[in-house]
Amino acid sequence: MTQLEYFLADEAATVAVGDCLAKVLQWQDQQQQPKQALVTYLHGDLGAGKTTLTRGFVRGMGHQGNVKSPTYTLVEPYELPPWQVYHFDLYRLADAEELEYMGIRDYFSENCCCFIEWPEKGAGLLANADLIINIVYQEEQRVINLRACSPRGEAVLQQFTVIYS
Repeated sequence: MTQLEYFLADEAATVAVGDCLAKVLQWQDQQQQPKQALVTYLHGDLGAGKTTLTRGFVRGMGHQGNVKSPTYTLVEPYELPPWQVYHFDLYRLADAEELEYMGIRDYFSENCCCFIEWPEKGAGLLANADLIINIVYQEEQRVINLRACSPRGEAVLQQFTVIYS
């Protein structure tokens, strides 16, 4: 499976990666019906840039308002027709079974993009990832690694390399 790695000099570079992922999805929209879901697991220490990357994606999909971390709400939904974008932050999740009570399986359907921070806290209840993104500190900057885990993820990363510069 494809794996890409980039150096992120600053916050704007992290936002740009998210924005590029949104452009890929919008380009692929023109190619397929119905819209195939995209599940992305986000890994990285606190403050590494997981929410920043998601903000770039959500804004790249056309959202004009604030994009905040769902640390206390577990999920922030964004209706961006034809897509539903869900940003999960499972950091404070005490028990993975809580996800069952909130109807977690309903979030993983066609026309949905799910960005999940701390996915290991929901192990066994989450849909399989199409992409796994790992952001690590490298002194004051970051390094981002994007790995495809499905044919859907593979297609996204192939197009990503064409658009991202």
